[in-house]
Amino acid sequence: MKKLIIAVSIIVVSGSLSQAAETGYIPARTAFGAPDFQGVWSIATQTNLERAARFNGSLVISQEEAIRLEAQVQARTEASLLPSDPDREAPSSGQNVGGYNTFWMDPGSQLAVVGDEIRTSILVDPVDGQLPYSEQGRLNYAAAMQRRQSYDGPEVRPLGERCVVGFGSSGGPPKLPVLYNNLTQIIQTPGHVVLVAEMNHDARIVRIDSPHIDPPQYPWLGDSIGYYEGDTLVVETTDFHPQQSLRSSLEHRFYGSVKMKVTERFTRTAEDSVLYQFTVEDPENYNQPWSGELPMNNSAQQMFEYACHEGNYALPGILAGARRADADGIDYAPTDPGQ
Repeated sequence: MKKLIIAVSIIVVSGSLSQAAETGYIPARTAFGAPDFQGVWSIATQTNLERAARFNGSLVISQEEAIRLEAQVQARTEASLLPSDPDREAPSSGQNVGGYNTFWMDPGSQLAVVGDEIRTSILVDPVDGQLPYSEQGRLNYAAAMQRRQSYDGPEVRPLGERCVVGFGSSGGPPKLPVLYNNLTQIIQTPGHVVLVAEMNHDARIVRIDSPHIDPPQYPWLGDSIGYYEGDTLVVETTDFHPQQSLRSSLEHRFYGSVKMKVTERFTRTAEDSVLYQFTVEDPENYNQPWSGELPMNNSAQQMFEYACHEGNYALPGILAGARRADADGIDYAPTDPGQ
């Protein structure tokens, strides 16, 4: 099993080895001899999963270009924090009035930096920075997006909306940054590693040197097992819950079947940073495995309560609005499943 994981993850493995060689950093060890990853880490970044067209395929940009892009983000953020115009006109009937205020959002202010490279996408393979969907995968994705527009009852609404797990794969695997609550606390014991995501308090328990559960139980975040390879923690996750097929947020979305396998690698590269790398395998939906990497930066902030619970005011309101639309004969679902 370990040889197979190494083979499919050759791109990200070589990256972690070169990082260690360049820095010469020797991580601290736990009392039981494992590399110490314990602490609170942030994956907040302005870098998205897929590479935007404006980068013309380049994975790495200059510091000058990064400063310019980050200044644009800062300007938009500051503009969004200005007081609302008290004389503005009320929105017309049926118009989307918007969602959150931005003062408490924390998507990160900088692009991801891996080694000395400023990255334009989390994806590093394929080299074009785009998810390698197969024809069937695109059909599955479109169907999942169409199901997302159903309002027949609470069971069909997205997991994040129902407060079952965090949205956008914040708990992983793979772990991806979202608009806020991007902290992860790592806790280690001799037989387990616990990855606690701040959003929704999703706790993924990794069993060290243990086989996958047989028969599968399909937990929300999959079945995670791991082992230590030198200074790297390797985690393999399979048997995902079928309702976790579509991971969606404003920054990124992807589709994965219950047969998807995710191999993650955590490598401590400095006192204040961990290199996080992953490879996703899902032959049903993708033409090839795809890999990504981003830094996890040590945070001085504490983990806060994510006060979300199923059955709150939002979900009854959403369903009540749908029932009113049904009564008025309004088609509330967009025609484009990608909207």
